[in-house]
Amino acid sequence: MADPKAISIDALNALKARKEPIATLTAYDATFAHALDLSGIELILVGDSLGMVIHGERHTLGVSVDDIVYHSRAVSHGLSRAFLVADMPFMAAATLERAYSAAQAMLSHGRAKMVKIEGAGYMLDTIRRLTERDVPVSGHLGLTPQSVLKLSGFKVQGREHAQAEQLKADALAVQQAGAQLLVLECVPARLAAEITRSATIPVIGIGAGPDCDGQILVLYDMLNIGISRRPRFSRDFLLGNGSIDAALKAYVAAVKSREFPAAEHCFE
Repeated sequence: MADPKAISIDALNALKARKEPIATLTAYDATFAHALDLSGIELILVGDSLGMVIHGERHTLGVSVDDIVYHSRAVSHGLSRAFLVADMPFMAAATLERAYSAAQAMLSHGRAKMVKIEGAGYMLDTIRRLTERDVPVSGHLGLTPQSVLKLSGFKVQGREHAQAEQLKADALAVQQAGAQLLVLECVPARLAAEITRSATIPVIGIGAGPDCDGQILVLYDMLNIGISRRPRFSRDFLLGNGSIDAALKAYVAAVKSREFPAAEHCFE
């Protein structure tokens, strides 16, 4: 029997319906996951960001399915409440067969409850086929880190009219393909607000303004303990809070009150 206190997809939808922001962070091990769980975080992502913050790489492209499964399983041991999502890493969904295999590993061995897939276009059929086979899927649009080489770096997406219109169309298409969650990364706040209002599924923002249904940051960025410079859209929650536990609770409170993100964390 499922734990009645555990966050479910229905619970995330209920948070959106009553306009209560969803507090989300990444995690990569059981100890941090347990601390996040106790802080009130509702959704945890085992992101391919681990390639940068754990492995020390300059991008996420070297992360494998095995890496995600290993870290997802570790995170799962620290959780009793938060909803666990695992990233589908670079090229893991390049074919349907590879996507099926990766999803099976992430949900059964990695103990995730949802997989996240970057992009739209040809990925729409993959999202559709996975959800038809009872695999919960989150989309990811805007800045998609797995496209960093094609995009010539980590750049804000959707500032031009045509690009903004394409993002709106892609968000609708991802939802129609069966995704039950959407992450928007590094898009203008006004565009993110428009997409969030039109979506029936929860929209989680990272560098996407205060009007998304929830916020996510990379754990090490919001604690300012990463090896690379903290991105503009993040904030050092450890500063002035004295402990990691206090920093996590401060983050949850700031997301819930919509104090975070503030104007300085947003893009126009």
